Amino acid sequence: MSDTRAIFITGAGSGIGRATARRFAGEGWRIGIADIDAAGMEGTAATLGGAPHSIHRLDVRDRDGWAAALDAFTQGSGGRLDVLFNNAGVPLGGALADASWEGIDRTVAVNLMGVLNGAKIGHAFLKRTPGSCLLNTASASAIYGSAGLATYSATKFAVRALTEALDGEWHRDGIRVRGLVPGFIDTPLIDGTPEGSNRSIRETVTGAGLELTSPEDVADAAWAAVHGERLLVPVGPTARRLTFAARWMPGRLRTTMRRSRI
Repeated sequence: MSDTRAIFITGAGSGIGRATARRFAGEGWRIGIADIDAAGMEGTAATLGGAPHSIHRLDVRDRDGWAAALDAFTQGSGGRLDVLFNNAGVPLGGALADASWEGIDRTVAVNLMGVLNGAKIGHAFLKRTPGSCLLNTASASAIYGSAGLATYSATKFAVRALTEALDGEWHRDGIRVRGLVPGFIDTPLIDGTPEGSNRSIRETVTGAGLELTSPEDVADAAWAAVHGERLLVPVGPTARRLTFAARWMPGRLRTTMRRSRI
């Protein structure tokens, strides 16, 4: 097995995935860049400063695609898969009553089933690498259900639950499981306009006085999560405040959610 540690990142064509690829490449890791955006993956590769990497077009809903991508990546990495970063996701904002079934189905398929696919198929690859880690991207919307983000929030609660469950289930296999819980991140995902709205998610978030956290901060949290013991790692001021409020002021948080909608 190669001495160079290896991380496979979904959603690596932009945002958190790209920043994490750069962070781990800077530490000498081999990077697996996976996404459906070919141009985005090439853009990420161009930022890695010559670090060893490979590009894998992958729709996380495609189970055969998962198996083929991980086979190809581990062939190039000398059999190693130290970290599988289940990061790909899509946003869906707006009232549930106004959401299309197409949007709901896509969000569940990518944000939940895509993560389940990666975990189940990735298990055998991770098990072959001592000290490996499954890292999942959840959300601050998995701390307390967010009005105006009902479907998205539901998928991220599921990712959080999966992370907690597999932390116990995979312990005997020597696989560590960790989850990132970021607030609103300054990525292209928040430039979309929710169904039934004339404002982008970015405009709504900043208009409400909420902070945007940089993808680089999330990448630093990913590095810390992979090397630390904390199961769920909140990232950014909004996530930290929600974590505190959900534990110590649930009644006030409930009232706030009734008055606002992202």
